[in-house]
Amino acid sequence: MENLKKFYIGGEWVEPISTATMPVMNPATEQQIGTVAMGNQADVDRAVAAAKAAFESFSQTSKAERLALLDRLMEATKARFEDLAQAMSAEMGAPITMSREAQADAAIGHLQGFIDALQEIKQRETLSNGDTLLREPIGVCGLITPWNWPMNQIALKVVPALATGCTCVLKPSEHTPISAMIYAEIIDAAGYPAGVFNLVQGDGVSVGSAMSRHADIQMMSFTGSTRAGSAITKDAADTVKRVTLELGGKSPNLVFADCDLEERVAGSVQEVMYNTGQSCDAPTRLLVERSVYDQVLDIAKRTAESIQVGNPAEEGDHIGPLFDRIQYDRVQEKIQTGIDEGARLLTGGLGKPEGFDTGWFCKPTIFGDVDNAMRIAQEEIFGPVLVVIPFDTEAEAIEIANDTPYGLAAYLQTGDPERAERVAARLRAGAVHINGGGFNYGSPFGGYKQSGNGREGGHMGLEDYLEVKTLHFG
Repeated sequence: MENLKKFYIGGEWVEPISTATMPVMNPATEQQIGTVAMGNQADVDRAVAAAKAAFESFSQTSKAERLALLDRLMEATKARFEDLAQAMSAEMGAPITMSREAQADAAIGHLQGFIDALQEIKQRETLSNGDTLLREPIGVCGLITPWNWPMNQIALKVVPALATGCTCVLKPSEHTPISAMIYAEIIDAAGYPAGVFNLVQGDGVSVGSAMSRHADIQMMSFTGSTRAGSAITKDAADTVKRVTLELGGKSPNLVFADCDLEERVAGSVQEVMYNTGQSCDAPTRLLVERSVYDQVLDIAKRTAESIQVGNPAEEGDHIGPLFDRIQYDRVQEKIQTGIDEGARLLTGGLGKPEGFDTGWFCKPTIFGDVDNAMRIAQEEIFGPVLVVIPFDTEAEAIEIANDTPYGLAAYLQTGDPERAERVAARLRAGAVHINGGGFNYGSPFGGYKQSGNGREGGHMGLEDYLEVKTLHFG
């Protein structure tokens, strides 16, 4: 843990220039588990200089050399797998079983997806007009990742940078710095050249903005709130960077009467509550065909009340706390808003679950009789809160689903394959999950509208880190 007070720059753990620090808290115990250094502009300048110097040689490496490094990265990641899982369980409250099966697994799954994509991508090809097209690394990349899926997002940004021959500076969330520190140790153990990967801890105001404005960074990739994504885009505009964004969501889940209601509604509620509702693509708006509305409310209520809240250090399929007090207070405010707006509170509500006086635990909560114009239907809550909205026709369901500033994901439950294709084609979202279909490593991830731009994962995730050059021979 001594590296938590240092930054990884130029292949070494170095003392920060900034003297600022921040306590790292366990959200289940409210106890301090570490102290992280908080960087500044000078720390960013040093990291970017190291990345810029390393780019000269690393950008010229062959695909075979980079694939060999990725294979070593896989070995090093597997060797530290349990350390990653334990770190995320402690720093953001993911139950340890889920932390292993999903949070830490993402470091391996996405890496394999990028290895497969890199093997297939063409760095040089001849166009039908006879010209030659080259794909080359874009340059130094600034990467900013969130606290809710720490390794998932780090892998989706760092690995494609390394795979394509770019160099990078990572600023993880200051709330989940331990897993990021371990990942820097993993990259070091894999043998990447000095300066190819650099880690600067800190907040968005000091470190994130310095990266976004930096003239020697050619690309910014950010995952987080729409508000912060907009600020990064504005900061990056003066230097005309490429900016890719994975932002918020208020994903609709359309439940038609012809689906297996018990299975699909129960699965839908569990998906909302997974990671304590702290997922940008969670299906938090349940749109239900009116003929089965009361039946769905009953299933949803029973399912939510069967979900256990528990200690993230213990094995099991329970949910853990929200990641800190600020988020807990935000979710409580949103629950109060739903009550004030006149939505019907089916289960859950204000306060902590019984027996949880310590830690930022929240009751799994469901609101029925919600109108899509309500704040709880339009605003991202980012907690274990589901809103249920009735509809009468397929056309109305599609209209309600698309009536949101977001477009990250949508969900669809129907027993009619033709309806599934027809409705999915009308939904304005980057992914449509049909009858419980889950995300697979290697597929592109990203959204429409205010959910961002660009795609992460697989082939398209590599392309965001590549420039295209054409050769015109005489």
